[in-house]
Amino acid sequence: MNKVKGFTLIELVIVIAILGILAAIAIPKFIDLSGDALDAAKKGMSGAVKSSHAIAIADLKAFPTVAQLATYVNGEGVAAVATGVQLEIDGDDYIVPTYQDSGCSTATAAAPNNVVQCVGSNVVAAP
Repeated sequence: MNKVKGFTLIELVIVIAILGILAAIAIPKFIDLSGDALDAAKKGMSGAVKSSHAIAIADLKAFPTVAQLATYVNGEGVAAVATGVQLEIDGDDYIVPTYQDSGCSTATAAAPNNVVQCVGSNVVAAP
């Protein structure tokens, strides 16, 4: 008697259903990770600007302007804007805010003489 080898239709359907359930569980986890990665990149860029601020103060022996601070920040897409240092993260522009006072309450303005005494940590999307 010949015995036919192979999978039955019900076995294949069960395997496909199990794979679908596993995918439904795993995919939302990976989607949430992209938001976490963006938040981590923002925190990293804020830290980089703060470190650059400290280096600029040590190098210049005075508080830097926004334009001077931007020259100390390493990275692509770095530019000085009126309210802070603009950085590029994954193709989008974000701004690390800078302030004229040490209490981080008065934002820097477009005037060229405004010095940066404080760098904020809340990175915002560029307008």
